[in-house]
Amino acid sequence: MRPWPGSSARWGLGASLYLLGLTYQGMGLLLALFALLAFFLEEDPRGFALAALLGLGVGRLLQGLGHPQAQPKRAEVFASVALLWFSVPALGAIPYWLSGGMGYLDALFEAMSGFTTTGATVLADFAQFGQSLFLWRGLSQWMGGIGIVVLFLVVFPQLRVAGRQAFFAETTGVEKEKLTPRLRETAQAVLRVYGLLTLAAFSAYVALGMPLFEALANALTTTPAGGFSPNPQSFAAYPPLVQWAAVFFMFWAGVNLLLQYRLLFRREPRPLLRDAEFRAYVGIVLMAGLGLAFLLYRHQGYALEESLRHAFFQTLSLLTGTGYASVDFAQWAVPAQALLVPLMFIGGSAGSAAGSIKLVRWLLLFGFLRREITRTLHPQAVLPLRLGGRVVGEEALRQVSVFVFLYTLLFGVGTLILALLEKDFVVAFTASAQAIGNIGPGLGEVGPMGSYAGLHPVSKAVLILQMWAGRIEILPVVLLFSPELWRRLR
Repeated sequence: MRPWPGSSARWGLGASLYLLGLTYQGMGLLLALFALLAFFLEEDPRGFALAALLGLGVGRLLQGLGHPQAQPKRAEVFASVALLWFSVPALGAIPYWLSGGMGYLDALFEAMSGFTTTGATVLADFAQFGQSLFLWRGLSQWMGGIGIVVLFLVVFPQLRVAGRQAFFAETTGVEKEKLTPRLRETAQAVLRVYGLLTLAAFSAYVALGMPLFEALANALTTTPAGGFSPNPQSFAAYPPLVQWAAVFFMFWAGVNLLLQYRLLFRREPRPLLRDAEFRAYVGIVLMAGLGLAFLLYRHQGYALEESLRHAFFQTLSLLTGTGYASVDFAQWAVPAQALLVPLMFIGGSAGSAAGSIKLVRWLLLFGFLRREITRTLHPQAVLPLRLGGRVVGEEALRQVSVFVFLYTLLFGVGTLILALLEKDFVVAFTASAQAIGNIGPGLGEVGPMGSYAGLHPVSKAVLILQMWAGRIEILPVVLLFSPELWRRLR
């Protein structure tokens, strides 16, 4: 199909439509395979079949309206990425709606939570889903963790300019520093690490006694720091050795994928060991894990091994935004819960699938604070800010400050709306924190063994928007509300 003559091929919108069209067609083919799987498993295939038809049809239309070599402006690329990340869950929600017996709002909540790797669920009765839907939940998180654009860059080499622009705008685990000379090769390198970790997690879970299907579904959601498990008790249903294996893989889910590539495929451990963010990440895991283990040993009556296991499991689960649970931590004593809450706002490394604010931003903010305190005492001093031996420019500090401000603003507004609707501040605070940070479980009704099914429909809609904004690091969503952007598109 040729692009329509006229404006879309000249606008940046042409590249956006082309990207969305190819993505929808790829999703349509995948959904068609799931329709066949559901049919052979004697489960309801209607949701997958309708979603496949819509994906293929709408995708072909959008591809025809767009153009792969259109030159999008920076703001238009960010806006198109925001639209992409809302359109894909909207399509992926249809199987939950038609085959899973959910209302469409709940289905969209589940799909958004999957693709954004949040892991919050409105599923109260796990018996209402068949294996095809549980596998779709897991695969949606796997695709969301690596990044839809990164994934389809490998599949569709003709993305060219549209893919190149969106690749860097998506911020899904790939730094702007090029790992290999060609963009597609960089995406392939990242996918190799991601796939290897997934295969290793699956193999470890099976070897340690997890049922085969559950091992596959859990492996698909461990590597992307997703947290959807086919078991309603999450990892509390599995033996201690399986939980320790999950601790190991959750740790690596929070590490920069580029550094992991250098370690695994180039045999270069130095970049990882010298990385300031990685060292801070290890330090926080050790301090929070050991501190929480002490509190559990003292207040919960756990044995030493049990205290260490649950402490490091929940520390990494919330720090990386995975959202698994080895125990119902909503029943823990207040001091232990209080130690978990700050982890929701820290996050893992930049260039990983982890959510929340990310450690590198905190390092920059604390470095900036230290510099300003020193400058107060020595106003004439020249004090460049350094991170890992590199001088950080003022532009980077400005971007970090804007991001943290917007993050805090959206979290605060979400907490206020949920508190008014749910009449429970603990639920409102932790639900808003988990949604904007793509974490999953909160406390109280929305704890690790609970569900978001009982929340007010408006609360669910607010959390959907927060999950969406948090996954693409807020700015692309904010741009959609900019009048200047729409004037450019016109």
